[in-house]
Amino acid sequence: MKQALRSFACALAHHLFRVDVRKAGKTFAAPPTKKEAIESLLDALSPVVPQCAMMRLGPNRDGGYVLPDDLDGIAACFSPGVSNISGFELECAERGMEVFMADKSVDHPNEQHAHFHFLKKYIGATTNDDFITLDQWVADSGLTPGSDLLLQMDIEGSEWETLLSVSDALLRRCRILVMEFHSLDQLWNQPFYSIVSRAFLKVLQTHRCVHIHPNNCCKSIRYLGLEIPPIMEFTFLRKDRIKECHDATSFPHPLDVDNAKHPTLVLPKCWYRMSQE
Repeated sequence: MKQALRSFACALAHHLFRVDVRKAGKTFAAPPTKKEAIESLLDALSPVVPQCAMMRLGPNRDGGYVLPDDLDGIAACFSPGVSNISGFELECAERGMEVFMADKSVDHPNEQHAHFHFLKKYIGATTNDDFITLDQWVADSGLTPGSDLLLQMDIEGSEWETLLSVSDALLRRCRILVMEFHSLDQLWNQPFYSIVSRAFLKVLQTHRCVHIHPNNCCKSIRYLGLEIPPIMEFTFLRKDRIKECHDATSFPHPLDVDNAKHPTLVLPKCWYRMSQE
C-alpha cells in the first residue's frame, strides 16, 4: 500500500513540477527558491563517513535501512508508521531494545515480539484522540530518562511537522535518526523550502548526515543543474558519537538495496561534496 501511494504521489509531483516550477512567477504565490539556497542546504546535508562501520537492519528491500554499527547501549527504538513488514523493528527487538510503534491506520503490527509496544495513533505536531507528539509518546513509554534512543520514521510526509514540533532535548537523546523524507522535489517551492530547511537545520544542530539513499519508486527532478529525488532515506548520527570522519564520495553504498522494481536511482552528485571539487 505504501509503495502504491508513493508511486501516485511521485506521478503527481512530476505533473505539478512541470506546471508550476517551469512557469515560476506565474503560478506560484511566492517566488521560487533561489538555486543558491538549495545548494547551501544540500551542502549542509552532504554525508560523511564516520569511524564506525555501517550496517543494514531490516529486509533487503523496502523497509530495510543502512545505519552506523553503533547500537550498543541504545535502550529503545521508536518507529512511527507501521507497514506490512516489521523486519527492522524485529531486529532491533532481538538486539534487546524496547520497540515502540505507532500508527492510527492499523490495529497492530503484522509481527509480534515480547519487546514490541504498539500505540494506535498517528505521530504529529499535537496530542489528541488521533495524534500524539514524539515528546509525549516517549514520556509515556516509561523508559529511563536520558537513555539513548533510535528513531526510525517513515510517516508519508508528516515528518516535517513532527520534526519541527519535537523538543531539542528529545533530539539529543536520539543517537541515530533514520528517516524517509517526502516531496523533496518541492524544494523549489519557496514556502515549502522554508519548512524543510528549518527541519533539516534543526536536526543538524546535534547530528551529522552519514547516509542518503534515494527511493527508486520515483524519478528525479532535474532543474537548473540540480537533481532532486522526490523521496529519500536519510541516516543521521549524533555528533558526540563521531570522533573522526571524512566526506562520503561513493554511492550507492554496498549495503543499499532498491526499494522498488524500477531502475536503480543513485544519489546525484549535487548531494555530496565530490561534485564541488
